Amino acid sequence: MEEIYAKFVSQKISKTRWRPLPPGSLQTAETFATGSWDNEENYVSLWSIGDFGNLDSDGGFEGDHQLLCDIRHHGDVMDLQFFDQERIVTASSTGCVTVFLHHPNNQTLSVNQQWTTAHYHAGPGSPSYSSAPCTGVVCNNPEIVTVGEDGRINLFRADHKEAVRTIDNADSSTLHSVTFLRTPEILTVNSIGQLKIWDFRQQGNEPSQILSLTGDRVPLHCVDRHPNQQHVVATGGQDGMLSIWDVRQGTMPVSLLKAHEAEMWEVHFHPSNPDHLFTCSEDGSLWHWDASTDVPEKSSLFHQGGRSSTFLSHSISNQANVHQSVISSWLSTDPAKDRIEITSLLPSRSLSVNSLDVLGPCLVCGTDAEAIYVTRHLFS
Repeated sequence: MEEIYAKFVSQKISKTRWRPLPPGSLQTAETFATGSWDNEENYVSLWSIGDFGNLDSDGGFEGDHQLLCDIRHHGDVMDLQFFDQERIVTASSTGCVTVFLHHPNNQTLSVNQQWTTAHYHAGPGSPSYSSAPCTGVVCNNPEIVTVGEDGRINLFRADHKEAVRTIDNADSSTLHSVTFLRTPEILTVNSIGQLKIWDFRQQGNEPSQILSLTGDRVPLHCVDRHPNQQHVVATGGQDGMLSIWDVRQGTMPVSLLKAHEAEMWEVHFHPSNPDHLFTCSEDGSLWHWDASTDVPEKSSLFHQGGRSSTFLSHSISNQANVHQSVISSWLSTDPAKDRIEITSLLPSRSLSVNSLDVLGPCLVCGTDAEAIYVTRHLFS
């Protein structure tokens, strides 16, 4: 594998996302966005990955990521997603949701649209008004769904001033993350270990399904859906465990995998190679999980980084009733097939790795150590 390149950017990075490639494009990812947090002034920035290969003074490789443009962001960037090639949606700790527009001809970002009071504890206009952080956003053009610390779910449409739908008391606890399951259905995770499915075709304010970690009610921080098998979902939480769920059956995870030593902040299936999954954590680590079936024969995919080991997952439910050939490698319960190879991607641990994104052979992540790491050769 090609080295992973660091660039120090003088701001704590809370979110990193690749700009999506045009449909049918054969290019590799070249542009990514970052959001910052916990700085005196926070920014949304757009970067080009440029050329690699400069040795820095410490003998490490220094990435030549070029800053294309940036714009000030009011509050911490709690989440960030590309809406399309030109537009970026951010979630703010102030409760505001903003759509930024990139102008490639003069390399600037501008505010395209804003919902300033998307999330709040007491309503705008009331004397006790207080905003609530917007914790998560997911886009499926033309729709934008947001969740927040106020337990509220909003469905916005680009170019509509008001929310199309709001579920006011969707959750009595903090909603931490949201993803689309199928187009009218979304999935949220909360601070008491619950995963809830919501169907926007239904009028009520009740979820259509609730799944949960039994016992400890460990807060869940992140969720991602398998790109090809929409019933397969991965979550990560405060205890650093990786949970794999099959939302078609049962109310508990199919497997719990011991993972990080502190909070898992993000989990992402590889969008085109979903036997591979990536997680990052408060403990300063970034891991690649490989569940592809040929693991026992192959050498470690990554030769760099401190940890490469083979784990056996502990499966909780019996999948014998599901047709074997369509089972995702993440749901397999045959111990021989259950081998998952885990590789640490960062050369040394430091402060929290807050965010990561993968697209084709490229990976980007951002840290509290004010660094952005990029590699363009994940599978070589």
